[in-house]
Amino acid sequence: MTRQMTGAKMVVQALKDQGVDTVFGYPGGAVLPIYDEIFQQNDIKHVLVRHEQGAIHAAEGYARSTGKPGVALVTSGPGATNAVTGLTDALMDSIPIVVFSGQVPTFMIGSDAFQEADTVGITRPCTKHNWLVKETDTLSSTIHEAFHVATSGRPGPVLVDIPKDVQFATGTYAEKTKRKSHYQPQVKGDIDAITDLVKAMEKAKRPVFYTGGGVINSGTAASQLLRELVEATGFPITSTLMGLGAYPASGDKWLGMLGMHGLYEANMAMHDCDLLINIGARFDDRITGLISEFSPKSKKAHIDIDASSINKVIHVDIPILGDVAHVLEDLLKIWKSRGRVTDKENLAKWWAKINEWKTVECLNYRNSDTVIKPQYALQRLEALTKDRDRYITTEVGQHQMWAAQFLGFEDPNRWMTSGGLGTMGYGFPASIGVQLAHPDALVINVAGEASWLMNMQELGTAIQYRLP
Repeated sequence: MTRQMTGAKMVVQALKDQGVDTVFGYPGGAVLPIYDEIFQQNDIKHVLVRHEQGAIHAAEGYARSTGKPGVALVTSGPGATNAVTGLTDALMDSIPIVVFSGQVPTFMIGSDAFQEADTVGITRPCTKHNWLVKETDTLSSTIHEAFHVATSGRPGPVLVDIPKDVQFATGTYAEKTKRKSHYQPQVKGDIDAITDLVKAMEKAKRPVFYTGGGVINSGTAASQLLRELVEATGFPITSTLMGLGAYPASGDKWLGMLGMHGLYEANMAMHDCDLLINIGARFDDRITGLISEFSPKSKKAHIDIDASSINKVIHVDIPILGDVAHVLEDLLKIWKSRGRVTDKENLAKWWAKINEWKTVECLNYRNSDTVIKPQYALQRLEALTKDRDRYITTEVGQHQMWAAQFLGFEDPNRWMTSGGLGTMGYGFPASIGVQLAHPDALVINVAGEASWLMNMQELGTAIQYRLP
């Protein structure tokens, strides 16, 4: 049965059909029809932020901590341009968010109308995809497509720009179940390539798993499969900033974080390994350093759902395109069916070398009797909160690196930080999104004083919604 409704009502109905329970937003003239519809229902909670950048970061925190897409609503012109930093942040870190922006009426587009901006043009480079909807009949199907694109394949931000007259006009609502998207990313990896990786694992003398945010984005099954693979093979594992928590920090195969702010043993293992297995990371510059000197002795495999990430920075010998959870499932099956073979003798020598590097204790510092060292403060924070139902967000800077080094993460989706873009002001609004998603949890934002100033106005949001 087809249903007739206004464009504004379609937005709210589509959000309900997509299972959305929270929208972060800031009203303005070009989205008032949508706000009127939000006001007349109780299924979706609207969270009034104090700045549009705060709305996007809050949606990111919600998405990162729940695994569900975050949703934000902003008005036209400055409302949309204020969202650009958050959209770029989400694009760099592969965070699924859906942003709705108001636009001037279709007949005024291009006339330099009040609060008009070329939102689709401005946000094209900082979204996975975006749409300008000029007909009410296509609005609901576009919204359903937007959620599909944001959450499928490599996750990311999308934006739907909706002119005000499209919100007022009446059209036909398309049910979610009826849409068939042309965007269908490949999730199953090539079996021959996976078998090649298994063969390389069987012969490896100095292997290492290099994991990233792709493991967490793939869902809890991916983290469980990764843990099973690490324990079964006995291979050491390290991670990027975005991948912390996919493998527990207390695990005996854990080398700590990798890269320019990472641990000595993790970086030495990457440099000296003979088999590098990249699972859901993108070889970013904080990890590789000088590309010509990066892991020079290793055979390299790369598992990633984004074809454009493979061979983009580092040429690999075994490229595997697919979703981490699907690929790891097949990898474990094939490895087990071939007899669970590893070079145990050389693996023992490899671990002896790694344990020798660990004796350097690279995170050691000299404590003080007169000031509180940041490292000590974070060690105390870890000791006092590690057994709690805890989520950590951070701003960006040295405090962020200390947090990554001295706080331990046992599970995925517990660590929210701005990695690729390095956005100061991310952490506080992100912590608000996390707290709203997990009202009974302990949510902590580790901040530097300059980052805090970037979005400190969101203190008003935290107080209004009585967030601890």
